[in-house]
Amino acid sequence: MKRTTHRSVKGTKLYAVRDEKGRFVDIQTYKRAHAADLRKKSKAETTAKARKTKKAK
Repeated sequence: MKRTTHRSVKGTKLYAVRDEKGRFVDIQTYKRAHAADLRKKSKAETTAKARKTKKAK
């Protein structure tokens, strides 16, 4: 899914998530979306960490 940035009337930065057809699925503030991204680990990060711990043993 692709995110598009917008600004609200108050001036806060917003992320709008769109589906394959380009319709809005979810709109979140940048602060909430960014925090969620930091909490979630990507597949690449998980495999890299697993490889690193295997080498250490």
